[in-house]
Amino acid sequence: MRNKRFNFIYIVLITLFVCAPLMAQTNEQKALEAKRAQLQNEIKEINRLLFAEKKEKGNVLDQMDALDQKINVSQQLIRVTNQQSNLLNRQINTNIRSISKLREDLKTLKEEYANMIQKSYQNKSQQSRLMFLLSSENFFQAFKRFQYMKQYTEYRKEQGEQIVTKTDELANLNKGLTEQRKQKDVLVAENIKIKNQLSVEMNNQKELLRSIRSNESKYASAIQKKTTEARKIDQQIERLIRSAIVASNRESGNTSNSSTFALTPEATLIANNFTANKGKLIWPVEKGIKSKGFGVYSDAVYPGIKHQNNGVIIATDKGTRARAVFEGEVIAVLAVPGGSKGVQIKHGNFISTYYNLSNLYVKKGDKVVVKQELGEINTNRSNGQTQLKFYLYKNTTKLNPEDWIYQL
Repeated sequence: MRNKRFNFIYIVLITLFVCAPLMAQTNEQKALEAKRAQLQNEIKEINRLLFAEKKEKGNVLDQMDALDQKINVSQQLIRVTNQQSNLLNRQINTNIRSISKLREDLKTLKEEYANMIQKSYQNKSQQSRLMFLLSSENFFQAFKRFQYMKQYTEYRKEQGEQIVTKTDELANLNKGLTEQRKQKDVLVAENIKIKNQLSVEMNNQKELLRSIRSNESKYASAIQKKTTEARKIDQQIERLIRSAIVASNRESGNTSNSSTFALTPEATLIANNFTANKGKLIWPVEKGIKSKGFGVYSDAVYPGIKHQNNGVIIATDKGTRARAVFEGEVIAVLAVPGGSKGVQIKHGNFISTYYNLSNLYVKKGDKVVVKQELGEINTNRSNGQTQLKFYLYKNTTKLNPEDWIYQL
């Protein structure tokens, strides 16, 4: 019985030793596979949304931004695929060690089983079981001998079952090893394909760079125009927020503070709910990709030049409508001279802004619910791109929408 208990504990420990690392690696592999699928889809959407029109229809600046984004995502995809390949390498090495260990265990079990069979045969040839029992000096000794024979038979049976189990484990590990090697080959081939495509994209980028640098004044003019437009939008957004704070506080009788909203109990509840949903808010469009993130970023042509983006830019399909990310009240409608329209929604003391709309479906003072359509997003005629500019503030403080919108 002691040997049986020892063997059981030994098998459990070996199983844990083999399976625990594999389970951890499997979870990591699933996470990497999900990330790889996300990046593959992002590249697909970049091609569809940012390269939908022929190059002749868009300016080189738009092409440069799109290429830069695609190259960055492709580089991320290569890194993730490399991580997957390295993880598979570790899994393969773990399997090889496990197979080696199982082979040693199987060899030992077979040797022990062979010795048992040999001794059993020798004992059988010397005297029969019946004679072994009848030669007992008393009943107690006969009973002990009978128990010994029974345990010995069970032990032989257990040894045989262990051999079968070890053989099956070995076969399954070999099968898994073959499958893992196939997966690794697929990843290596895919990485080569991605790298080749990346090389093509980088060559295209170099051609665009030569085109731009051959006419730097035109590029500088385009950059200045985009910067000026962005600054006008930012200034109007912040001016409208300050005006809304002053007006709201005046209504509540609080005229001493012009930088934060004096919240009613209802507005406090909405603000608390908004805060509780940080990282879980819906996208301001049903489907799209982030084409430009929040914060300071380097110019695609001259990295020494820095640009400031106070919100995020989301590329989507033509005809898409912007939607409210949370319940609230429309506090302002933006209209930049010569530009598109926008909507500002107050959620307690949070303000979400949706800019680059062509048609509006709401007006100042309207109460809106989550997912309510606010207006159709404008499509740029020169490059065919449909992009929403989304901003988020708490009172007059800029917030990074990527921290608040789910997986933005």
